[in-house]
Amino acid sequence: MAAIKSRYAPYSIAGVVLFVGAWWLLAASGRINPIILPGPPDVVRSFVSLTEHRYAGYTIQAHLASSLLRFLSGFALAAVIGIPLGLSMGWFRWLDYIVSPLFEAVRFVAPIAWVPFAALWFGTGIGGPVLIIFAGAFPPCLINAYRGARYVDRLLIEAAQTLGADDRRIIFEVLLPASLPSIVAGLRVSAGLGWQSLIGAELIVVSAGIGYLMVQGQSNLNTAVVMSGMIAIGIIGIVIDVALRTLERLVARGRT
Repeated sequence: MAAIKSRYAPYSIAGVVLFVGAWWLLAASGRINPIILPGPPDVVRSFVSLTEHRYAGYTIQAHLASSLLRFLSGFALAAVIGIPLGLSMGWFRWLDYIVSPLFEAVRFVAPIAWVPFAALWFGTGIGGPVLIIFAGAFPPCLINAYRGARYVDRLLIEAAQTLGADDRRIIFEVLLPASLPSIVAGLRVSAGLGWQSLIGAELIVVSAGIGYLMVQGQSNLNTAVVMSGMIAIGIIGIVIDVALRTLERLVARGRT
């Protein structure tokens, strides 16, 4: 696998170079107002400046720290509720029938649609953004845990029942370990959706955060700041995904 990745690495690098080159040429052509599309050097200078000087009250590192706190709170809440609930629904049919109709209706509501409710219920506190991130991150956690539990080998369950295991022990000692690959895959999807929901969450009145930084940049017609925020979001998103991919590989390796 590593050999295959290294073999195709030049194609990935070429794709990035072509994209940045096309962007640079388009910005340098003078056909587009620099306020609308600044060139790569302008964005790099803006990004460096944001790490050294405050913008909208804080440096970009402080804005990212604030955003990460909200994201981790919403993501952790989604995992803590979604995984046990999904496993329980996979085991208790009566619970599945109770929860599924409401869940199927709510999960198709875009996280951004919760912004008005979050503002009304929580005002400017951390609860509003956490609710929106939770709305994006919760469905994959529940669905993958549920699917993992439903497809566990029946022989494992029957063996546990033969040994006298009760429902709680079956869920946590049989279904949970057997469902780990599916659960971790769900966490990857969940983290991506939660991180994407972050900007919508920070459209609520907040005083710090990468979304707030971008909104302030847009208000000041500073596209370079907005693009710097987008780059920061992308970098952190990649780091989160790489961490969860590593966890996924460790789980898969532990099962072989």
